Formats: sequence, structure tokens, C-alpha cells
Amino acid sequence: MAIPGTANETPSHVPRATASMVASRAGVSVATVSLVASGKTDGRVSAETVARVQRAISDLNYVVNRVASSLATGSSNFVILIAPDISNSFFARLIAGVRESLGSSYQLLLSVTDSGQMPRAESVRELLAFRPAGLLVDAPSEQLMQSMSIDGPIVLLDAPGAKGILPAVNLDVVHGAEALATHLAERGHRTFAYLDSVTATSTFALRRTAFLAKAQECGMRQTEHIRARSTIDTGSAAAEFGKVWPAWQAAGVTVVVCATDTHAYGVLQTAHSLGIRVPEQLAVAGFDDLPFSAMSHPSLTSVELPARKLGRAAASLLVALIEGRVPEAELPILPSRLIIRDSTGVHN
Repeated sequence: MAIPGTANETPSHVPRATASMVASRAGVSVATVSLVASGKTDGRVSAETVARVQRAISDLNYVVNRVASSLATGSSNFVILIAPDISNSFFARLIAGVRESLGSSYQLLLSVTDSGQMPRAESVRELLAFRPAGLLVDAPSEQLMQSMSIDGPIVLLDAPGAKGILPAVNLDVVHGAEALATHLAERGHRTFAYLDSVTATSTFALRRTAFLAKAQECGMRQTEHIRARSTIDTGSAAAEFGKVWPAWQAAGVTVVVCATDTHAYGVLQTAHSLGIRVPEQLAVAGFDDLPFSAMSHPSLTSVELPARKLGRAAASLLVALIEGRVPEAELPILPSRLIIRDSTGVHN
């Protein structure tokens, strides 16, 4: 908080500094101020002039109006990441990977939908008013992929089914889902339940269908008439499991597979409160392999999906498209793997 009469006071009546004011103070042109502010001075502006302009920028507290600049130049250095419901901590690692590849050349903005909701094509198009350098769209639905018609660089993340529509970096979710089904069948499980996400992304549909197909092939069956789903939230998942568990128990369910580790934490929470012993009475598994999964009680068996590598690869591809470089003919598919822990027990 600013204290009246001190150096950090910023009275509301003081006008915002402009590029013209900085130029006048530094004794340079407005164009030179623009070059220094954007970091594009190599071979164009001397080190002495750069230092003088930077001092003027600091003295005047000058802040570049990026939106105005993008309108003038036709583009900005913004990259917008559009994601459904980042309450899932998977996104923290994904965002870290994106930032690593963008470096200091681009600013990352996030556009997030409400919990359980998918971004709409019209909402995505509205973001183009910011004149972003490029767009990253994570886990889009099939409908969104089919309806997007956007000029400019765009890369999809974790978007099975995007081939031939838009550039995408994907995860080999099928391999991990099949490995999980095989693992559970080898433990002797025959009846399972699946706790799904309400978010209608194509990646959730793929991990569910891949697991169900392999489980059926391995001789396992699902509780067809008792379905459950919740938002990607531990509390919501815990409540949903508590509601359906009596029916699942009566149907002979011995393992619950969850769309995400966050859902699985909710199952473990309610199982503990109900006195259900995991894995002796009920095995639990998830997808994502979040950091807490190795430390939960019991530790959680999970399909590792490399979020940081996904963000890094997608941002690298987007930067190549922004800069006019031709990407590799085959876009990357990042491998998944099954991490077996205590929540599914020892081999029978």
C-alpha cells in the first residue's frame, strides 16, 4: 500500500506514461523505444542507447500496451492456452512444460472454462481479438475440433482424433489403459466399476473405451447399470463414490478404475471413512500419475501421462509454426506407462 508523501506514491491523477514521453526523456525516437521495449535491438540500437531508454522506462514506470501494439502490428507475443477445468493438478506440470519451450520470447495467457465445461468454438474465436501469436488448445472435444476454423498458428494437446484436422501432440493413452486392464485381470479381478469425468473431452473417452475393451478381452466385466461420474475434484469424486458404493458392492465390484488420479483420491478418502480396506477389499487405480499418488495412503496405481513433456512438445511445435518453420512430418505421440503401487495389491 502506498504511503502519502513517499517515493512509492502513485497518485491517481498522474497520467500514464506513453512511448512519446519515454522517447522525449531518453532523447530518441518512438520507434527506438518500441524496439527496446520489445527486445528487438540486436544490430539496430547501440548498447548505450538501450541503457538510456531502459532508464527512462524505469523512471516513468512505462508499461507497453500489448493490445494496442498487436492491433498496430497485426500480431502480439501472446500465446493463449485454452484448457478445460484446470482444477486438475495435471495442468500445473503441463503449463510448466509450455513455459519451458516458450522461453522469454512469448507471454503465456490462460483461458479456462468452468468446472466440467468444454470451451466453445465461438469463445475460442473471441480470443483472436487479442491478436495472439498462436493458440494451444488442451483436450478438446470432438465437436470443438470439428467446428474450429481459425487462421493462424494453432496446436492441439492430448487430442486423439485430431489427425487431418489440426496439428496435435498426443499421448499414447491406449497403451497405458490396456496395461492397466491386463494388470488388474492378473490380480484376479473380474468385476470392475469405472468412475468417469463429466468433462466431455476426447481423451477421457479414449482412456475409458481402451480400458473397457481390454478388460473385456481379459475376461472382466463392468457394472453396466450403475454408472458414476463427477467433476475433477476430490470432494465431488468422494461424494459420488459414497453414493454408488452400496450398489457396486452388491454387484461384486472388487476394483474401481478412475478417469484421473484426482477422482481416485476421492475414492480412497471415502473408502477410508467407510472402513473399506484398500486393496484387500477394494482395489483402486487412476490416470495421470500425479506427484501425490506416490505418497497417498495407500500409494496409488496409475497410468503415467507425461504432462510436462506434453506441454513442452506442443509449445515447441507452436513456436515452429509461428516462426514459419516446417515441423516434422510425423507429429510426436508421447508414451504412457503403468506405475503399479499398493492400491492394487500384490500378485495373486
